[in-house]
Amino acid sequence: MTPCEEHRLHLTRRALFGRASGIGLAALASLLPEPARAKGQPGLPGFPNFAPKARRVIYLFQSGGPSQMELFDYKPRLKEFSGTNLPESVRMGQRLTQMSATQSAFPVVPSKYSFAQHGQSGAWVSELLPHLAKVVDKLTFIKSMHTEAINHDPAVTFLQTGSQISGRPSMGSWVAYGLGAETADLPAFVVMISPGQGGSGQPLYDRLWGSGFLPTRYQGVKFRSVGDPVLYLTDPAGFPRENRRAYLDALGELNQLKYAEFGDPEISTRIAQYEMAFRMQASVPELVDLSKEPAGTFALYGEDARKPGTFAYNCLLARRLAERGVRFIQLYHRDWDHHGNLPKGLPKVCKETDQAAAALITDLDQRGMLDETLVVWGGEFGRTVYCQGRLTPSDYGRDHHPRCFTVWLAGGGIRRGFSLGETDDYCYNVTADPVHVHDLQATILHCLGIDHTRLTYRFQGRYFRLTDVHGNVVKQVLGA
Repeated sequence: MTPCEEHRLHLTRRALFGRASGIGLAALASLLPEPARAKGQPGLPGFPNFAPKARRVIYLFQSGGPSQMELFDYKPRLKEFSGTNLPESVRMGQRLTQMSATQSAFPVVPSKYSFAQHGQSGAWVSELLPHLAKVVDKLTFIKSMHTEAINHDPAVTFLQTGSQISGRPSMGSWVAYGLGAETADLPAFVVMISPGQGGSGQPLYDRLWGSGFLPTRYQGVKFRSVGDPVLYLTDPAGFPRENRRAYLDALGELNQLKYAEFGDPEISTRIAQYEMAFRMQASVPELVDLSKEPAGTFALYGEDARKPGTFAYNCLLARRLAERGVRFIQLYHRDWDHHGNLPKGLPKVCKETDQAAAALITDLDQRGMLDETLVVWGGEFGRTVYCQGRLTPSDYGRDHHPRCFTVWLAGGGIRRGFSLGETDDYCYNVTADPVHVHDLQATILHCLGIDHTRLTYRFQGRYFRLTDVHGNVVKQVLGA
């Protein structure tokens, strides 16, 4: 049923009940979503479409564009090409950003970091990521990712919403809409941001975790690192909880009257979100209280896990959210945008994220949760093999590169110890098993038991979906 058809149906019911003495308010319950105090929130009828491998997603988004040839895509021949101009036969007229378009030369610069093979899978990993190197047999690497956008904002928007144009629902919102929530005490979709010590990361806008044209109850809830994790979580002084309960009950009755009059779904969303906020006043303080975590937890994640706002703290909180039934957990870590001074900036951001990301995989696995939790790591695009700006013996930078980059996945529905895709010797073009952004999105939904072609919403005369009119599940990375 389309939203317009549902609205007309509700209007018809209201007309009937409005003429029937004494039963108008009693009938309102049939028009509203499940009672606010019910356990969780059901998804769409028929979803999941088939037996899911994963119940939830933890997406570790590395904002700025990590350099694939410095981290996972080992290219030993780059030393042979060092300092030479990138051949036009390799670049093939690719459009450039304004930051490097005026360069007279495009000198190839090899990574200054050493690589080694690890685990039984023999995956190549840079010396910058010693902790992830220990868990490679739990990961699948996709080295042939490619995207359509060459600048940060449209590229991040594309990965998060399936469109370079802002205003579409985010992936977490689509998942919450299709599958609902497992818990009534926390949102189905939670977002956390860690800025990085460099403090120069690209901006991240609330629309990246917004619900777009879906009802706003499906938008992500951002947890803050300073003060209350969620605004207005604490009641004002002198306002006891029983008064808050009575206040919300009275407010809910007023909102229900307005819903009966206008049929605006955003009114029902407001009723539900007020109730969610009330329950979060009890659930969130317990969630963020790490005092009962054993010392071994902080040895695993690192001491930064004690500091709110760090990537390590957010990874630990992500595990705690997953334990409590949150459906989609989105972590953003900024400061991966290394146009210059890469040898100084990249090691810092790797140190901030490496141990915690590996710890999250290990922790979930030890608790028996990894098989039902899909973990995704990656940025919006890769970096160029040529140097942006002046190349010196000790310094170089890399520009944006949409033609190839690397992501890794682990957990629910994903093969362990596997690598898919190849790039050329310049790490510039995909040469085998290309994976488009919509393919990755389709695969994530597939692991959750969702056929990406069936998760749609009618808006402005057409049906929309996360993968637009594209996307194929990457079956090679799926487990048995």
